[in-house]
Amino acid sequence: MIGILHPGAMGSALGAALKPKAGTVIWAAKGRSITTSKRAELADLIAVPTLKEVVLRSDVIISICPPDAAQDVAEAVGEVLDEARWADPYYIDANAVSTLTMIRITERLGVKRVIDGAVIGPPAWEPGETVLWLSGPSAPIVEHLFEGSPFEARVLATPAGIASALKACFALQSKAMPAIWLAIAAAARDFHIEDEVRGELARFGIDLDTKLGGIQGRSGGKARRWAAEMEEAAEAFEGIEMPTGFSRAAAEVYRKLADADPTDPRNLWGLRG
Repeated sequence: MIGILHPGAMGSALGAALKPKAGTVIWAAKGRSITTSKRAELADLIAVPTLKEVVLRSDVIISICPPDAAQDVAEAVGEVLDEARWADPYYIDANAVSTLTMIRITERLGVKRVIDGAVIGPPAWEPGETVLWLSGPSAPIVEHLFEGSPFEARVLATPAGIASALKACFALQSKAMPAIWLAIAAAARDFHIEDEVRGELARFGIDLDTKLGGIQGRSGGKARRWAAEMEEAAEAFEGIEMPTGFSRAAAEVYRKLADADPTDPRNLWGLRG
């Protein structure tokens, strides 16, 4: 049996993808929203009351949550396992976290139990778009669960944290670069030179609206999640003494976007809210 913590858009897709192999995929309903419940129901996931029940009933647990919640979720799972020492599930942390966060999670739950996972691509309902990278000593053991599913599983080097490092590198172009274009657009609007900036970019074959397309509709919770992911990427780069300014600046942009009122024409950061 497989447990999902928690079935957001990606978690529901992962749960649905694993049903052919697992038979039953469960999730903890306590404290979750009606939206989450409906999403899980549509994915044919089975609700159980609490996280404790998910932990005790599952052979494999997948954590897929906002990056800044990943360590708290792992700690909650660890507390259940401390009480019930007979339970021995594998734990796939598929969150966009830093290598240092993964090391902390591994130290809490155990090297043999934890698999570091990195999803690159959208929530997958059809094959061909999304890859799930796995690292850690037990990664080959769970790889087969995704055979024939919309998520193409690939195993990386042994230490947990390597998959998260790959995700951090990818995130610099998928999230930091769009943040730069948003900052350019906001600055051009503030200086009242929007048309001129767009025109100069167009002379070099750059369409600003196209560049901003990756941020379309990313206000609110999604932008906050991206901000947290950029902070985790910064921590990953800091750990190898690489510059962190790109990621931290992007995190600040997404926090401003999350707080923006898109209906206020004076709010520069609501451009793509």
